[in-house]
Amino acid sequence: MMENKRIFVLVEVVNDQPHPVSWELIGKAREIASKLEGSEVWGIVLGKDRDQICNEAIYRGANKVLYVKGEDLNDYINYKYRKAIVEMVRKYKPWAFLVGATLEGRELAGTIATELKTGLTADCTGLDIIPDKELLEMTRPTFGGNLMATIMCPEHLPQMATIRPGVMREMPPDKSRTGEIIVEDYTLPSLEPLIEVLERTPVTSKVNLQYAPVVVSGGKGVGGPEGFKQLRELANLLGGEIGASRAAVKQGWISDEYQVGQTGKTIHPVIYIACGISGAIQHLVGMKESNIIIAINTDENAPIFGISDIGIVGDLNKVVPALTQKLKALLSKPKAG
Repeated sequence: MMENKRIFVLVEVVNDQPHPVSWELIGKAREIASKLEGSEVWGIVLGKDRDQICNEAIYRGANKVLYVKGEDLNDYINYKYRKAIVEMVRKYKPWAFLVGATLEGRELAGTIATELKTGLTADCTGLDIIPDKELLEMTRPTFGGNLMATIMCPEHLPQMATIRPGVMREMPPDKSRTGEIIVEDYTLPSLEPLIEVLERTPVTSKVNLQYAPVVVSGGKGVGGPEGFKQLRELANLLGGEIGASRAAVKQGWISDEYQVGQTGKTIHPVIYIACGISGAIQHLVGMKESNIIIAINTDENAPIFGISDIGIVGDLNKVVPALTQKLKALLSKPKAG
């Protein structure tokens, strides 16, 4: 039994800004720590001039922040990050280590786990704990999203997982929180430079599906690529984004960056409008945590109605345009006063 059960959370920095998944994972780590006596949540920040990010990690729920301070760590380069983090893990011996399943996080976590000779559960959509056994339960989709597997790592530490962005709910920042920032001034040992960063070009996606407040999704019932145009109009009116089921993506009607579900993105918007989506379990897992779910389907027995707050049995090609026109009329009315 470990006396100090530290939960490490990597705070990923992209374009000098913390990735939202980092705060989601700190929030989840706090939940896990509340069930495990003697546990603490530690944020891990790498780079230089990142004091404000360290403070924000405390505001977001970290008990402590391990600030691995080094100019060589400002740009993500795998072998540099791996070496620094492995040294910190061996020194502080965390019980668990959580990393966002981003492009960089997936690559980094795999190489860290390999060097530490521990297990790694990749692309998780759920985390829980068995307190009396001090085991982290890591849940992820498998067999193309047809099954959910819960994986544990009882023989090796740290128990490691990468978690999909948008799955967990972040805690709002609380600037009254206090915590300890442990600074580790870090200089990489003399290594042959395998990679040199010549310049950085920020890559921004036009698809803000995971953090959109409203998502209007289409399934096979949309009928084709043209059907998504009316969904886009409604989504724009609501200040949201469009999404899609796996069936619509497989038909080639819309790109996979819009896919919601086990093999797509997991989201929890304020409002989710499912248009022509029957509600296969693989899709429901990706959106069931939405605050308000509205379903439009011609089949009154569609499974989607089982989790909907509002269900409309009808043709989406009639319901969506009518809803759009009504919203336009309401939005065009002059405000009183």
